[in-house]
Amino acid sequence: ARSIQHTAIRQAHRKHQPNFHDKYGTMVLLSGAAAFSAVWGFVFTQLNMEWGFSPIGRVTPREWRE
Repeated sequence: ARSIQHTAIRQAHRKHQPNFHDKYGTMVLLSGAAAFSAVWGFVFTQLNMEWGFSPIGRVTPREWRE
């Protein structure tokens, strides 16, 4: 009976077959972080906005283009 228990425990702790997360988890995480950074980098650099704690006295209307 003990040998059966030891065999079952050994098989339970054996390395499982790699699944999708084992194979591609890091790649998906890094590509998502890169896409997130690219989108917010574009937003922060392309907005013509002055960054500060208070917009009072800093925000002025733009000239109207026809």
